[in-house]
Amino acid sequence: MPKIFLCLLILLVSSVSYGRIHNMTKLDTVEIATAEVDTAVADTTVVRNEKVTYWKETNKVGLNLSEVAFVNWSSGGNNSFSALFHGLFGRKYQKKLLNWNNTLVIKYGFNAQEGRELRKTEDNLEINSNFGYRRDSVSNFYYSAKFNFNTQLTYGYRYPNTESPISKFMAPGYAFLGVGTEYSDPNEDLTVYVSPVTQKSTFVLDQALANEGMFGVQRAIKDEEGNIIKEGERVRTEFGFLLSSGFSKQIFENIGLNNQLKLYSDYLNNFGNVDIDWELNLDLKVNEYVKANVGSHLRYDDDVKFKQDLDGDGKLETGGPRVQFKQLLGVGVVYSF
Repeated sequence: MPKIFLCLLILLVSSVSYGRIHNMTKLDTVEIATAEVDTAVADTTVVRNEKVTYWKETNKVGLNLSEVAFVNWSSGGNNSFSALFHGLFGRKYQKKLLNWNNTLVIKYGFNAQEGRELRKTEDNLEINSNFGYRRDSVSNFYYSAKFNFNTQLTYGYRYPNTESPISKFMAPGYAFLGVGTEYSDPNEDLTVYVSPVTQKSTFVLDQALANEGMFGVQRAIKDEEGNIIKEGERVRTEFGFLLSSGFSKQIFENIGLNNQLKLYSDYLNNFGNVDIDWELNLDLKVNEYVKANVGSHLRYDDDVKFKQDLDGDGKLETGGPRVQFKQLLGVGVVYSF
């Protein structure tokens, strides 16, 4: 009997010990597995896909205002109010060796003065598109194709005569389309574009102005009594050489300069007679929203004839071409978005 009890006791102790060892092995295995999972999670790197865009947007709108009011002013004077709205919208695509730049420019201004009709002071709609490609990322020269279109939005008059408009929407309208090469300075905001192959189209879609031969189109053919035999042409096409340059520089912290020059000469009609379009502006920054602008715009086009009343009969006669010049000084608000 004692031997039997001894054997049973040994068997019981062995069973309990085996169970504990077995359970501990399972627990250790679970803990080790858990530790391995935690380590794997800790070592995992989260990768997020970010969208890459090659487009750059520019959106600016502004309003310049000026006002003068008099109440019992001994020196005299007329109350007046002027406003100028301007907007610039740009979309630029740049990827590796490609560069595509598009801009839309809108300007419209007017002046209201006591005892006088409302008069237009600014009117311009302009669209530009420039596509460039370069052979490598080091070169500063682009094979380039350029398109430019500009016109006005409303009637233009030779004030104070408001009976006969001297210009209208698409009368004139100008379109330039050409190919060439463009140099872009990597350190300065300077571009120089040379195009030996540029087509210039002049649109005069108002038949009355076209019949007068305004802006270089073929005038109407009339008989001896002044009756129109053949209507004037409304589109004129030229083929010539274009040189344009753009330069921008921050002169001081709050003063920026912008210079745009365009020279064009027609191969087929009096080559060497150059059309000039030169615009120079100084932007003066007061703060983020308030800005001032001092600018000048000079134009000369041999096809644009000057109209004025030469004999005092109240009717406008067509004269020869003249240098056109405009100066601007304005202070207003500019908002970018």
